[in-house]
Amino acid sequence: MRTSLDGSMVAGLARRLSEVDRGRAARYPGDAGGRQPVHTCYVPADQVTGDVAGEWGAAALAALAEHAPRPTVFTELFGLPAELAEVVYDKVVAKLRREPVEDLRIDFEDGYGSRPDADEDADAVRCAELVAGWTSPPPWVGLRFKSFDTSALFMRGVRTLDLFVTALGSAPVLTLPKVTDVAQVSALVELLELLEERLELATGALRFEIQIETTQSIVDGEGRLAIPRFVAAGRGRVSGLHFGTYDYTAACGLAAAEQHLAHAACDFARHVMQVSAAGTGVRLSDGSTNVLPVGDAVHEAWRTHFGLALRSLAHGFYQGWDLHPAQLVTRYAANFGYYRRNAEADARRLRAYVDKASSGVLDEPATAQALAMSMRRAVDCGALDAADVSRLCGLSEVELAALARRASP
Repeated sequence: MRTSLDGSMVAGLARRLSEVDRGRAARYPGDAGGRQPVHTCYVPADQVTGDVAGEWGAAALAALAEHAPRPTVFTELFGLPAELAEVVYDKVVAKLRREPVEDLRIDFEDGYGSRPDADEDADAVRCAELVAGWTSPPPWVGLRFKSFDTSALFMRGVRTLDLFVTALGSAPVLTLPKVTDVAQVSALVELLELLEERLELATGALRFEIQIETTQSIVDGEGRLAIPRFVAAGRGRVSGLHFGTYDYTAACGLAAAEQHLAHAACDFARHVMQVSAAGTGVRLSDGSTNVLPVGDAVHEAWRTHFGLALRSLAHGFYQGWDLHPAQLVTRYAANFGYYRRNAEADARRLRAYVDKASSGVLDEPATAQALAMSMRRAVDCGALDAADVSRLCGLSEVELAALARRASP
């Protein structure tokens, strides 16, 4: 057949585009796979005891027994239908007994404050030795050290990091707070490379989360989006981006009454985080609320936390911060309610996609992948189990995992 374009010229363009494709695949490898925690619990280092996760679980169960002794309270507080409230309530109780904390962060930063060096040294070693001795630790455990904002903070943060990782002898989750410049990320990478060499850890074992809690971590001094440069400077070590509600809103100049997770300024930061991290394998975590369920305000605080947790899930942030044991009640209630409420509709669409059947909705492969990932998250956190997935959409865990990785057209 007659054509007008020269074949060798087209082949040359194809080769050039192949190089672009390879670069894009390296930069955007997609979701890392595996489980993501639904929360991170921040506990000041001086308050970390022999079984901090168990203590948080016991405190959460006590709050539940006192302030929501029946499933009907979940209907009254959160608007869950009676049948769903009963299922969610039972699952919350079971979760708090079995695995109350999914991700524990031992805090040496804002929650810990400035203390004599000898005290922080002792706490760093003590906490590492506790973690090393736990027989049933939370699935994720790590530390947040001080920021690199000033030379004094840098030296203190690095010493705490060094003491903790050296005493632990393995790779915890690390959190770098208040990042304002890409040079701070690069400095941490150099330190982690040296730690791995000195402690004979596998190359790349030490990874870290970046806390997005400064305006400079959204837009840098030259007007560019900062996060893509942070991730690139991390050289494959950046595992997550965690939003810091109060430092960020304060940096934006908001009045104290306007410093909350539902403010439009936080939505803007979240959207920048989302676009910057999309496809990179770097996971997102929303921030916290400082409205704590204590005293006479437990129900009011629970409503606030429950609503914010649902809002985060709707924004595509599947993880958040919890600062008080009683917030575990609403963290799990919100997650279980969210996933179970959507499960049947998601399963029908996923089954129709797999069967190539007409369901009234024409889903793209990317949407089928999102449906599968949602079902997988529901199983990971305990909202559903494998039997539920099989009953709802007829897929095994292996089939669901395959669809979550990449849905075939």
